[in-house]
Amino acid sequence: MELKLGFGCMRLPMKDNNVDYDEFNKMIDYYMENGFNYFDTAHGYIGGLSEKAIGDCLSPRYERDKYILTDKLTSNYFRKEEDIKPFIDEQLKTCGVEYFDYYLMHAQDRNNYKHFMDCNAYEVGKSLKEKGKIKHLGISFHDTADILDMILSEHPEIEIVQIQLNYIDYESAGVQSKKCYEVCQKYNKPVLVMEPVKGGGLVRLPDDAKRVFDGINQGKNLSYASYAIRFAASLDSVYMVLSGMSDLEQMKDNVSYMKDFVPLNEEEYKAIEEVKEILNKTGGIACTACRYCTEGCPMKISIPDLFACFNAKKQFNDWNSGMYYGIHTKDNGKASSCIKCGMCERVCPQHLHIRDLLEEVAKEFE
Repeated sequence: MELKLGFGCMRLPMKDNNVDYDEFNKMIDYYMENGFNYFDTAHGYIGGLSEKAIGDCLSPRYERDKYILTDKLTSNYFRKEEDIKPFIDEQLKTCGVEYFDYYLMHAQDRNNYKHFMDCNAYEVGKSLKEKGKIKHLGISFHDTADILDMILSEHPEIEIVQIQLNYIDYESAGVQSKKCYEVCQKYNKPVLVMEPVKGGGLVRLPDDAKRVFDGINQGKNLSYASYAIRFAASLDSVYMVLSGMSDLEQMKDNVSYMKDFVPLNEEEYKAIEEVKEILNKTGGIACTACRYCTEGCPMKISIPDLFACFNAKKQFNDWNSGMYYGIHTKDNGKASSCIKCGMCERVCPQHLHIRDLLEEVAKEFE
C-alpha cells in the first residue's frame, strides 16, 4: 500500500527561536529510512524559517529525486503579477532546489481567489510548469464546498487539492470537510489533508474521550493521534496526510502506524463517533494554530496560544490553562488588548470572528 504520511513543516522543533537542526535532521533521516519522502512547506511557516530549514537540512543531504517537495504561493507576498515569478525563484533558492514537485495556490477562498485571479497567478503557475520549475500545480483551500466547486470548474489545470480534514470537522457546517472532499472526488482530484489532528486538539482530549479510545486499545499501544491520522488516510481519494511533527518521538509514533497502514475498522469508527459526541458537547474555538493572525497584530497578541488556553479550559478541563495564559501574555498583549482593527480576521483561514472570541477569552481569564 502507498505510504500516505506527509511531513508537514509548519511546526518544526525549535531551539532559541530557531529551528533545531539537530532534531530536524534526525526526523528527516528516520522518515526517509522508513520509506517516506513527502515534505510540505510554505514561505510563511515559522516566519520563513521552514523553507530555510529545508534548504539547510534536506536538499543538501539527499538527492533531489529521493524526495517530494511542496511549496506555496501566499497572497501576503505579492501585490501584482510581476511580483510572483521573482518570489517563486527566491523560494526555490532558499529551499536549495531547481523545481517543486507540487506548487499550490495557497489558502484559496472567495476573497483570496479574487486576488490570485487579478494578478494572473494561475497563468504564472502554468508558465513555470512549462519551464520545469513546477511539476504539478494545485491549490490549498479554506472555504465552503461551492467555492471549491467554482474554482475547480474554472481551472481544469489544477492537479491536486489540499483541504482541512479531520474527524471533528468532517461533517462540520463551518469547515465542510466532507463536502469539499466530495467536490474533489467529483473532479477526480487527489486530496492532500492538512490539520488531521486539528492543531493537536485531537491529541489533547478530555478524559472521557480518552477512555473511549483506551477501551478499544487493549494491547495495541496506539496513540490518540493515530485514530485521527488514520481516519483521514482511510479515505480512498486521499493521496497524503500531512502531520506537523515537532520532535522525533512524534515522528516515530506516526511512522509506527503509517508504515504498514491499516484502514480504520468498524470498532474504531464507532469509537470516533463517540469521541465526536463528547467533543461537540464541550464547545471551544476552532483554531488550528496556523499563526497567520499573529504577524500583523499591532498589539502583539499571541492569538492562537490564548485560544489554546481557552480550549484547554473549556474542552479539555485543563487546570493549568490559567498559568499558561499568564505565560503567553507576559511579554505579549492580553486578549483585552485587542483594538478591533480586524487584521487577524482578514487572514484567518478558518474565518473565525477573532475579535469577538478574544472578548470571550478575556472574560474567562481576566
